[in-house]
Amino acid sequence: MSRIQTTFEKLKQRGGKALIPFITAGDPNPQITVPLMHALAEVGADIIEIGVPFSDPMADGPTIQRSSERALKHGVTLHDVLDMVAKFRARDASTPVVLMGYGNPIEAMSWERFATRCAQVGVDGVLTVDFPPEESHEAFGHLHRHGVDPIFLLAPTTSDERIAQVAKLARGYVYYVSLKGVTGAGHLDLSAIAQKIPHIRQHIGLPIGVGFGIRDADTARAVSKLCDGVVVGSRIVQEIEGSNEESVISNVSRLVKELRLAINQA
Repeated sequence: MSRIQTTFEKLKQRGGKALIPFITAGDPNPQITVPLMHALAEVGADIIEIGVPFSDPMADGPTIQRSSERALKHGVTLHDVLDMVAKFRARDASTPVVLMGYGNPIEAMSWERFATRCAQVGVDGVLTVDFPPEESHEAFGHLHRHGVDPIFLLAPTTSDERIAQVAKLARGYVYYVSLKGVTGAGHLDLSAIAQKIPHIRQHIGLPIGVGFGIRDADTARAVSKLCDGVVVGSRIVQEIEGSNEESVISNVSRLVKELRLAINQA
């Protein structure tokens, strides 16, 4: 059983919901990423999503785009991100880590080499924003063979045909994008999420995480009642952006702890 599956099973047994924070590797600098990952786990993160910096993050809003820019100024590459996960694993053998990014850096490394390295360093899942399921059988076959979970995005506009395709390939969990547009955009419509999640469950038996637009504890609490996990990205990256290097870990920890407490109270 994978770390992701184990995590969701344990949460289900006690009626809990996953908190899945997102940070960009190398933001605000490469030295902070691994300590920040440990801090996230210590204050209640169930799964940690790590953004792989990319020069053209088309699905991301301005906040996460800027985080990629900051990381890229430090020269952070996919190789560096994998090394960061290896360092994290030296102290934490249980918290699942999911890499989130775009296909170009992976293709430059080769999917086979990437999947092998993911398994070696302890990456549990990979979410590639720009790889649709109908075009990714060979690529994600490498992940399957190495025990790494391919994770897919679903959106309000995703057709039943696409959901069925995702159901054949996905492992771990699926990530439901609750808003149209890029990360950090718009306001949540809880009633629309409440209608869509049961429909997705008719096709996919995996846990469902919901992200995009979750900016405070109250929203996290409300969303957690509708799904299996709450993904928070732009709000955390904003906290990183607004902090100095001495306070970034404490400020992010405080925010994530607030989100954890709110979800626990749902």
